[in-house]
Formats: sequence, structure tokens, C-alpha cells
Amino acid sequence: MGSLLSQAAVTPPSAPAATRKTSRPKNGKASSASLASHAVMAEPAVAPPAPITAQQTRKAPAGEPGSTTIDRAQKVAAPAKRAAARQEPAKLFVLDTNVLLHDPMSLYRFEEHDIYLPMVTLEELDAHKKGLSEVARNGRQVSRELDALVADIGSGIDQGIALSRTGHAEARGRLFFQTRAHDVELPIALPQGKADNQILAVLQDLTHIHTERPVVLVSKDINMRVKARALGLHAEDYANDKTLDDADLLYTGMLVLPPDFWDRQAKSVESWQQGGNTFYRVQGKFVAQMLVNQAVYWESGSAPPLYARVKEIRANTAVLQVMRDHTHQKNAVWGVTARNREQNFALNLLMDPEVDFVTLAGQAGTGKTLLALAAGLSQVLDARRYNEIIVTRVTVPVGEDIGYLPGTEEEKMGPWMGALDDNLEVLNQSEGGNSGGEWGRAATQDLIRSKIKIKSLNFMRGRTFLNKYVIIDEAQNLTPKQMKTLITRAGPGTKLVCMGNIAQIDTPYLTEGSSGMTYVVDRFKGWSHSGHVTLARGERSRLADYASEVL
Repeated sequence: MGSLLSQAAVTPPSAPAATRKTSRPKNGKASSASLASHAVMAEPAVAPPAPITAQQTRKAPAGEPGSTTIDRAQKVAAPAKRAAARQEPAKLFVLDTNVLLHDPMSLYRFEEHDIYLPMVTLEELDAHKKGLSEVARNGRQVSRELDALVADIGSGIDQGIALSRTGHAEARGRLFFQTRAHDVELPIALPQGKADNQILAVLQDLTHIHTERPVVLVSKDINMRVKARALGLHAEDYANDKTLDDADLLYTGMLVLPPDFWDRQAKSVESWQQGGNTFYRVQGKFVAQMLVNQAVYWESGSAPPLYARVKEIRANTAVLQVMRDHTHQKNAVWGVTARNREQNFALNLLMDPEVDFVTLAGQAGTGKTLLALAAGLSQVLDARRYNEIIVTRVTVPVGEDIGYLPGTEEEKMGPWMGALDDNLEVLNQSEGGNSGGEWGRAATQDLIRSKIKIKSLNFMRGRTFLNKYVIIDEAQNLTPKQMKTLITRAGPGTKLVCMGNIAQIDTPYLTEGSSGMTYVVDRFKGWSHSGHVTLARGERSRLADYASEVL
């Protein structure tokens, strides 16, 4: 299989007029630009190999082992056996530090290809390993992985270290470390002392050395990739954690039935009542497009519409359950009624005790927070299905440590929970109305507050939530690893609700395709105890709706 990263094809530009050469001082010690004690004679520039393309697959296997010095006297040969199997040489991927800090297991994600770590990458890893942040934890994990790989390796480090030696069978390549200097010429505008430029120098020299195999830089830094391509070098984003290339392909949780749906089902449809719900058993080729807990709807100008949820799929037969109509006041949830079909489906998922995990996506003003809170209050205070509501969110920017804010954990999270307070005010008015006057509203507010706990993501590790209704706000700013940490906190009787807008990602190096929100929507779709809906219509106000359209 090919690389899991989309390969950028670049035509080498003409050589820059002004260049700077890295040389060895007279005292025999390497200069600051050199990364080891051995300097190599400069040779005429050689154009990089012809552009290549790599096919991206859904799941990314592991990386290649090995640690070695690569210079003009000694090339790192791609193992003949692996090359023969693919009928093309294995690639050599040079990893930027941010890739390792983003995914500490990235070493094992490159299948049969080889990995090369410049010495400056190890230096930057060392600088980021201190602290309690996610980046620091990832840095320490990478260091442990590297330590396990080089343990008891003996003198064979120059031949590369098999990445599979630590039990990662999917990583069929080798890992190489830089142990000698690379004497290269870079444009004078690129200072040699900067770490990024030192990595580019290593990349350029490796490209000249290994003309028989592609040498590719993998970096999450856009500017780094741009500079590499400007020098005629191959560069890619780290795409292993990308669930989708196009956010428009994200599962919406909704499916419109064909206009002739009832005509096709006239002879075969079955219907029955059970537990106060209406069910239909339908069949046809369109069933292949359905997923369990997906909303399906059929609308016609004259006939009554159908709004249902897929409960079961067997071959070309599906069982549909007609949804409860939460647009009607008699089915209001904590005084809130649905204003459109997407909100109605969301409330059906949120109020179903058999659905343990719900994801709500949508732009600002679509009602994500209001619906989640209304359903939570109804099931905690009225139905007593859950003990309390727990609300958490990423403290953007970049999940900064809330310890710099005064007070307790809840007080520190207060400034980040303005949306929660706004929606609680709306819900208090909608449920209580004017009954009881100010005293009644104050009592209701105190009751609501007593059942809502605000928690920080920083203290989630090791927790287990029993019979809780957990709301994760701004989930688009979570990485897949952070999302896994949160979801696995759920104990028996707990329901998790994730909300977010993937068009508003503030975390560095996260994109719509690699966001934890996108990740869980894609991985949980079709599971009988989860559901997703994308809220498409803004319902905040006519001003907010118009601003969303024209601004």
C-alpha cells in the first residue's frame, strides 16, 4: 500500500541566485548549522526526483524502523524485499517535530516506508516535554517510544531500526536518526540557525543523496511545507488522522426518501404499533443508503409527511420508527419546542434512553446548546433518569491552563461558560413562565444550578461518570485522542452529548478533516446506541440569521 499522506508534486524551480553554504570551522568542530561532527564535501545540486503521487487510504498503518547516519558515502537502501513487493522503492519520510507532538504514534503510521529524524527534531522534542499540557504529554510519550526502539540495539543503529521490534507489526519500515552533518546550500534568506531551516537543509541533502527513492517532508506547519516546495522539495501534511478530505462529505444524519417512496411500498409495507410508537417495515434498493439511527423523511405538498428513524437494517429491509413530534407544544421538552425537522430529530435522539452518544453539529444559532440543556434538565429533574448534568468544554485558545484564573475549578471555568448561562436564562423563563413571580424563578434557578456541574478537561483523566448527562461543548477544538479520553469516561447509565461547529476550529494544526468532532461522527455512525444530526437552520434571531448569510 502507498503512503497515507497525500503527496504533493512539485516542479523544482531554478536555483536561487544568492545562497549560503554550511561549512566546517577550522578547529574541526561543526558549526551551529551542522548537526554532527562529520561534514561532507558539497556537490553540484541535483534536481529532486520526478513528482510522485501517493494514494491516501482510510486507515493509516505504522511507520518504519531504523536509526542511521545518511551521507554521500553511505546511503540508506530501501530493503529489496519490500521494494519488490511494491514494485517501487520505499519512501523516506522526514518528520517535522510538530507531527510527533500532534500524534505520538505517528512513527508507526507509514506502513512499509522508512522514517528519518533530524537531530534538531530530537532537540525540539526535549524542549517541549515539560509541563502538563497535551503537547508535553505527547512529547514524553514520543521520547518513551524512541527509547524503546533504540534499547539494546547495539552497533546496528546505522542500518536502521525495525519499527516493528516494539510490537507494531503494521510498521514494516525502518527508523533512521541523523548522526552526521549535511553540507548543503540554502538561499541566503533562510537563516541557518532556525530549526525549520536546518530540517530543510537535511531534506535537501537527503533528496540529492537518494535519487533512487522519494524523500518527503511531513509537517503540520503550512509555511514549512510552502518553503520546502519553493525549494523544489517534496512536502506533505500529516494526513493519517484526517477522517475526511472535504468537510462537505461529513455525515449529516439525515436522508430524504425518494418522491415515489409510498408508491414503491404500496404492496410490501408493514406497519404496527408498539409501546406507543408506530413502526414501518420497508424494503428496496434505497435501504442500502440507510444507517441505524439515521433520520429519514418524506415530504409532499398534499400528503402528510413522514419523519422517522431507522431502527433496524437487514439486507434490503429496514424498520422505521415514526418520530415523536416535538414541534407541538404538548411534546415540548422543558418548555422548548423544535422549530424545524433537524431540531425535532435532535430532540428525539436526546430524549431516547437507548441512545448513549449524541453529536450535534451546526453553525452558530442553530440551537445546539439550548436543545442539549433542555433535554438534560428534563431527564434529570423531571424523569430523574440521570443524577446530574456535567458540562465541559475546551478552554480555547489552545486549551490554556485555567490555573491562571482565580477561584475554584468551577469559578475558573466560569468565563468560558457564557453560552451556558445565556441558555439557562432562556430555559428558566420558558419552563417557569411568570408562575411564582421572581421568587419562583429564583427557586427554579437555584434548583437548576444545583444539578449542573462545570468541569475542566484538565481533570478528566481517571474519572468515571455514573448515571450522568455529560455535555461537551466546542467539541470541534478537540483532537481525536482527547475525544477518546472523554468518551471513555462514561460509565453505566451515562449519556454523552458532543456539540460543535467544525467551521470554527481554533486549535492549531486541527482542520475540519482531522477534528475530533469529525472523527467521532464518522466512527460512531451506524451504531445502534449513537446518533448524529447536523442542524442547518439558524433560529437565534432574524438579525443573527441574516448576518450568517451576508457576512
